Amino acid sequence: MNTDFKNKYFLLRHGKNIHQTEKQDIVYYYPDDPSPCELIEEGNEEARAAGILLKNKNIDLIFCSDVCRAKQTAAIVAETIGFDKNKIVYDERMRDINWGIFGGKTKAEAWEFYNGEAMKKFDFAPPEGESWSECQARMVKVLVELENKYAGKNILIVSHGDPLWLLESYIKGLGKEEALRDREKIINTGEVREI
Repeated sequence: MNTDFKNKYFLLRHGKNIHQTEKQDIVYYYPDDPSPCELIEEGNEEARAAGILLKNKNIDLIFCSDVCRAKQTAAIVAETIGFDKNKIVYDERMRDINWGIFGGKTKAEAWEFYNGEAMKKFDFAPPEGESWSECQARMVKVLVELENKYAGKNILIVSHGDPLWLLESYIKGLGKEEALRDREKIINTGEVREI
């Protein structure tokens, strides 16, 4: 595990929206659905709870996906911890995985592209989408930039399930097979993990 960081990181997955409830079997469009996925009330509550957990962590910086559900989550956390919302940095590299042509289709249809072999998702992108390795590379690039720019900061990263899982896999030094096994412990909506 890579623990030689100059900063302390807190990972937070956005709160719940309709893709964790009535649309849980449907793939997100990229970067967001035609009607942006807003947090449902439970998602708002998850974000407030995350803020309460982070209140005494002295968060210096917040970096966030530029997608609606993540932005709403970051704003609620910022308000809860007394962080200036205008200082949240939004970065498109922290968006959710791009499923390309499978946006809006069922998850079963999307996974059929890989013939049931999830391992292939690391190296093969769906048409107009990206692979897990490509998603991981963009998340790692953000982390490296933060490490090069800051030291001694408490940094909150607000993103999405797969990007955060892939970033954690990199931090833990996991190979593809280990990362795939670790995916069952993917960060939950509204969950905070300290690195």
